[in-house]
Amino acid sequence: MATKGNSGDNRARSSVSIFIVVGLCGFFYILGAWQHSGFGKGDSIAAKIARQTDCTILSNLNYETHNGADARTDDGSESEVREIKPCDDRYIDYTPCQDQMRAMTFPRENMNYRERHCPPEEEKLHCLIPAPKGYVTPFPWPTSRDYVPYANAPYKSLTIEKAIQNWIQYEGNVFRFPGGGTQFPHGADAYIDQLASVIPMDNGMVRTALDTGCGVASFGAYLFKKNVIAMSFAPRDSHEAQVQFALERGVPAVIGVLGTIKLPYPSRSFDMAHCSRCLIPWGANDGMYMMEVDRVLRPGGYWVLSGPPINWRNNYQAWERPKEELEEEQRKIEETAKLLCWEKKHELGEIAIWRKRINYDYCREQGSQRTICKSRNADDVWYKQMEACVTPYLETSGEDEAAGGEWKPFPERLNAVPSRISSGLIPGVSAASFREDNLSWKKNVNAYKRINKIFDSGRYRNIMDMNAGLGSFAAALESSKLWVMNVMPTIAERDTLGVIYERGLIGIYHDWCEAFSSYPRTYDLIHGNDLFILYKDKCSMEDILLEVDRILRPEGSVIFRDQVDVLAKVKRIAGGMRWDTKLVDHEDGPHVSEKILVAVKRYWVAGENNATSS
Repeated sequence: MATKGNSGDNRARSSVSIFIVVGLCGFFYILGAWQHSGFGKGDSIAAKIARQTDCTILSNLNYETHNGADARTDDGSESEVREIKPCDDRYIDYTPCQDQMRAMTFPRENMNYRERHCPPEEEKLHCLIPAPKGYVTPFPWPTSRDYVPYANAPYKSLTIEKAIQNWIQYEGNVFRFPGGGTQFPHGADAYIDQLASVIPMDNGMVRTALDTGCGVASFGAYLFKKNVIAMSFAPRDSHEAQVQFALERGVPAVIGVLGTIKLPYPSRSFDMAHCSRCLIPWGANDGMYMMEVDRVLRPGGYWVLSGPPINWRNNYQAWERPKEELEEEQRKIEETAKLLCWEKKHELGEIAIWRKRINYDYCREQGSQRTICKSRNADDVWYKQMEACVTPYLETSGEDEAAGGEWKPFPERLNAVPSRISSGLIPGVSAASFREDNLSWKKNVNAYKRINKIFDSGRYRNIMDMNAGLGSFAAALESSKLWVMNVMPTIAERDTLGVIYERGLIGIYHDWCEAFSSYPRTYDLIHGNDLFILYKDKCSMEDILLEVDRILRPEGSVIFRDQVDVLAKVKRIAGGMRWDTKLVDHEDGPHVSEKILVAVKRYWVAGENNATSS
C-alpha cells in the first residue's frame, strides 16, 4: 500500500482506492474542496456521494444571523481582518510545552525535563503551524489503526530501533502497524485476550484504561475491539513521534510522563491501568508512582504490569540485567502493592495483575504503615507535586459496598446518573439537571449534524470538546467510529471530570492559556461551548485560537457555541487564520443571543505562500 504525489497538484493524495473520504457538504462544500486522501477511483466515488447528499439546511439554522454581528468591533465599526502569517517550516511538529530544546534546560531527575514546561509570553509563537509537504488526510478507522501515511509523520527511527519487536514497518509511502509489541510477540489481540481471562473486559465492566508509556499505542488501538477506551501517554523523547503515530492511527493519546507532577486526571477514574515495559521505576521514590496509579484507579480496578521485573528468575538472562537488581525491583513493587492493599490476582510468564480493593474495610491491617495524603481534594492536580502518600478511600457503610459507588457496565453507565452526582459531591448538579443536560446536548448534536452532513460519515475520528461540562456532548456522539477527548478547564466553576469518567468516557485537565500536550494536526473536529466567555480576561483569544489551529488537522472542522458578540470577535480573528467561517443561529431561533460558529481549516502545507484572508 503506497501513497503517491500528483505532479499537477502539490496536495499529495493516496493512491489506495478503498480509502474514501466523503465529499464536503452544505457550508463545508463552499470551496469545492475535496479531502486530500482520495485519487482516481476514490475521488470519483467521493464526488458521487457528494452529488447524492441532501445539503439542505433547516430554516431555523439560517446561516445569515439576524444580529448582523459578523465583522464588527465593539463600537460597531467595520474592522479589517489581520492576517496571521505561517510559522517557519522548522516548526512543523512544534509542541510548545514539550519543546526539546527547552526541555534540556531542566533537571533530568525523576524525568522532570520531560514534563510540561511552557514558553513564557515573550517566547510564544504568534503564527500558524504549517503541515508538512505532501500531507494527506489520515485513512478512516479502522484502516488508520494499521496504516499511517509516511508524509504525515516522516520519521523512520522506530522502524529501525523496534524492527524485531513488530511495532512499526515502513512499506512504500505508508507506515504499517502490525499490532506487535515488546511484550506481545503474538500480537496485541492475543495479549489482550490473555488479560481478559482475568479482567472482565468482555461484559462492559471494564471500560476506561490508562496506558502508561504507551509507545505507538497498539494496546489502546486493539482495546477498541473490547469496547474499552484507553488514555495512552508517552513522553516526547528520543523515539520520534510515538504519540503522534498513536493519534494519526486514531487512538487517544497525549504527551506525558510519570515524573514529579501528578497526572492530569481525577481520582477514581480508570477501571484499569497498564504498563508493558514502560520503563517506569515503579519501586523507586518509596513507591510514589504506584501510589499515583492508585489515586487514579477506581476501587475494584486492575493494574497490569508486564515485562521486567516480573518472573525475573526465568528471564534475567534474556533481559541482560543482573538478577539481584531485578529481584530487588520486584520486591519493592510487591511491598508497595501490599501497602496499597492491592490483591494479586494473577502472575504467569511476564504478566502480573493486581486488583485494588473495593473499600477500606479490607485494608485495616495496613493502616498504621500507610502515610495518608493530607490534601482534601484528590482531584486538585494541575502542576501539583506528586507525593509518596496514599489517597484515602471514600467512606462506605459496609464491607461489600464499593467506595465511590457501584460499578455499572458500559454502555449502561453512559446515561446512568453518576454516583458523584447522586451522592451530592458536585455542588449545584442534581440527577434532574444531569438528565436535562443529556437531553439538551442530544438536541444540540442533532442540530450540528443538520449543519454538517458528514458528521456520521467516519470522516471525524479524533474529536475534542474544549469545555466538556458533564460530558453530554461526547455521550450524544458515542459511536465506534469516533472518540472524544473531554477537556476540563482548570478554571471551570465546577470540576466534573470525574463524572465524565464514571460515564465511561475519557478526558483530561487543561488550562487553555497554555498549549495542549499534543502534536500538531491531531484532531479532526474541535468543539467549544462557552469557552471564550470562561477565559475572558484570563488570556488572549487569539492565543487560544492559534492553539486550536495548531492541533486541528487541515480541512478539520471547528464548532464554537457562545454569545454572539464573542463569536463575532472569534470570527474576525479566524478570518486571518486560513479558516472559512460562518455564524449560524441557535437551534431555537434567531432571537436567542447564543450563536454557533462553524469553520473549516483550509488545506495548506509548508512552503506555500497563500494569503490567509479571503
